[in-house]
Amino acid sequence: MTKTLGLIHTSATLVEVFAALCAKHLPGVETFNIVDDSLIKNTIAAGRLTPLTARRVADHIGSAEAAGADHVLVTCSSIGPAVEAAEPLTGVPVTRVDRPMADRAVCLGRRIGVLATVSTTLDPTADLVRRRAAVADRPIELTTRLCEGAFEALMGGDAAAHDAAVAGALRELAAQVDVVVLAQASMARVAGAVETPVPVLASPRPAMEHLATRLAHS
Repeated sequence: MTKTLGLIHTSATLVEVFAALCAKHLPGVETFNIVDDSLIKNTIAAGRLTPLTARRVADHIGSAEAAGADHVLVTCSSIGPAVEAAEPLTGVPVTRVDRPMADRAVCLGRRIGVLATVSTTLDPTADLVRRRAAVADRPIELTTRLCEGAFEALMGGDAAAHDAAVAGALRELAAQVDVVVLAQASMARVAGAVETPVPVLASPRPAMEHLATRLAHS
């Protein structure tokens, strides 16, 4: 029986990114997308994930289930806590995009760097890494960095400026840690383009590899 994956995005720029990954890692799996950029816009404007936005995230996840999804992937890290809160309310498995990446990071090194281009993503991702390290019983040292202005450049259509800013911050952070975590899926475009002395993890690929295993055994 064909499986269906529902993807929930807060930026239309991620639809093509995940479509390519789904074609590679999830052949034969049907997909559909829900895009609502007001979720990230409202979170950035408020400086935090508000209860109203969290409820709307849960509503979108419920809509994906109602639309026939056998599994739901939410591709935005800023709303990650809302995704976790919605999981017990949903009748199908729900994956927070950065959880598989966090699990991999705590296995790769003790000194973990987290790089973000949006301040509202930095703390949720750092908190996730700490919690997944605790689950794995692995002591870590966390270093966080915010690459200011890069996200605004990307949303304004200047991908080159975004990539250059992230690349510079990535090189600097990579010299101080054992592994670097890119907090947002929108940063994955830079991960393979910069030479660094340590592994650099972006959330889309680990999430896809996780889903390939889950969907194959469900």
